[in-house]
Amino acid sequence: MAVSSKHVLQQGPVIATLASVAASAIRQQLDERLGRAPHGTTPQVPGPEITATIVPRPSELLRAYVRHVGGDPAAYRGQVPAHFFPQWGFPLASRTLQGLPYPLFKVLNGGCRLEINGPLPAGEALHARARLEGIDDDGRRAVIHQRVVTGTGAVPNAVVGHLYAVVPLGRGKGKKGEAAAARREPARVPGDAEELQRWRLSADAGLDFAKLTGDFNPVHWIAPYARAFGFRNTILHGFSTMARAMEGLQRTLFAGSVRALRVFDVKFTKPLTLPAKVGLYAKDTSLWVGDAPGGPAYLVGTFETNPLPKD
Repeated sequence: MAVSSKHVLQQGPVIATLASVAASAIRQQLDERLGRAPHGTTPQVPGPEITATIVPRPSELLRAYVRHVGGDPAAYRGQVPAHFFPQWGFPLASRTLQGLPYPLFKVLNGGCRLEINGPLPAGEALHARARLEGIDDDGRRAVIHQRVVTGTGAVPNAVVGHLYAVVPLGRGKGKKGEAAAARREPARVPGDAEELQRWRLSADAGLDFAKLTGDFNPVHWIAPYARAFGFRNTILHGFSTMARAMEGLQRTLFAGSVRALRVFDVKFTKPLTLPAKVGLYAKDTSLWVGDAPGGPAYLVGTFETNPLPKD
């Protein structure tokens, strides 16, 4: 079922942030073509905290989002899904990147570690804060670590998201770096992993996720733009794949409980081109999203659960 475009009206802050990032990227590209040095300097880390109060999310938006990523809206009665945090966290996290001397138009979503310490109530304002935690720059690429925390007055650290953005640089690779890259094997789904779910993702899955979260990066919904960046077609948002994986685990391994997971830690290892038919696989406390056992993996990760309640 296609997602209604009316939800775009709830995405003002995210869309404004994307416009700002796009404008900055255009300036950076122009500077590159003119041979100008990158603006900014490597900042001190950790950086300052950026805070915001998040008004309650519309209940209709939350229900549509949960259905879209394969969950049961009834399971989240009175609660905001933890994996929805990018919808308000992305604008804050983007502000922590201001002044960095990197080509931000090349940023890739490398992964996310989500720590769930308590539920996010759906009917009250939430308090969010974001900070630049660290930068690992080895000349070939820079990994930018950001931390977004969302909570309430009673539970200020209810949901903690660690974001890892990767910026390819192409500097200082050398023979040692080339040899390391040649040895790096692509991520694959183990042959003995159990398939938990099978997903059929439409060509419009990226556009529908954008309507619900505000992340209208054109690589996810405009095919010519995606092809200009070297992809066969549009690619699914990493956070969409992550949310679907969380919901798949909850519905298959934890009898629909949305409070079973405590930590969800994933890497986005390969762009997921749309449309697609892929599976969710698990073995012990590890998981994968991929085509088939032995095939390439688009997401790899691990999870931890909350202790079982005592009798």
